[in-house]
Amino acid sequence: MGTVLIHRRGQVLELTISNPGYRNALSPEIYIAGRLAFEEAHEDPSVRAVLLHGADGFFCAGGNLNRLKGNRQLDPEVQRQSIDGLHEWILAMRRCAKPVVAAVEGAAAGAGFSVVLACDLVVAAEDARFVLSYAKVGLSPDGGAIAALAAALPPQQAFAALALAEPLSAQVLKQAGVVHAVCAPGQTLADARLLCDRLADGPTQVYGRIKRLLAGAACRNLPEHLALERDAFVDSLFAADAGEGIDAFLSKRPARFQGR
Repeated sequence: MGTVLIHRRGQVLELTISNPGYRNALSPEIYIAGRLAFEEAHEDPSVRAVLLHGADGFFCAGGNLNRLKGNRQLDPEVQRQSIDGLHEWILAMRRCAKPVVAAVEGAAAGAGFSVVLACDLVVAAEDARFVLSYAKVGLSPDGGAIAALAAALPPQQAFAALALAEPLSAQVLKQAGVVHAVCAPGQTLADARLLCDRLADGPTQVYGRIKRLLAGAACRNLPEHLALERDAFVDSLFAADAGEGIDAFLSKRPARFQGR
């Protein structure tokens, strides 16, 4: 059924999607493990960044068609609850106040691509493939992929990716702003760790405020959004990290943020 392996590396929580023999295909067990891991990262002040990747050099093959075939013989509520589990994991990632970095080797397919799109930053191998093949088997996408691609790509390009299952390369997604960095195959985990270390040394609470403000920016009117930016700025100014950051800048020295 697979699981999410958890490893702590200093201030960074590393999560590995692991389903040996199935290219890390997703399952309800992985949804639950992923959700719990991100909820715990959100609550743990000692965690200051999260790294998500797939085991054995392959990010994730998405859903298991054999499991879906079996679910067709069950009450539709079974599949509804399964998708709700995926969506609870996606929401936990978006609500996590810590920066989330994906390291993508091989491919991110189906709901695996949806999981990547829920991350804050993506490091991808130059030969990585991103594909949503739902329509090829008579299904429509889940996991928030449609909303994410609608925001990132022109409508025609998003439709081609969703309806024709046309793969998107790491280079195309970097041009669209979805992928942060493209690197040589086999190098993504090392590069993603460097990025996580950089984030873990930053003002963690500020990153959380930025995530919250970004999450609903498109749905708010401007006065409402400006009021939220004002409140977040004031909260930041009177926190310890702003004192350190301002003093460091004025003293021309590197800041030593504590995430407070």
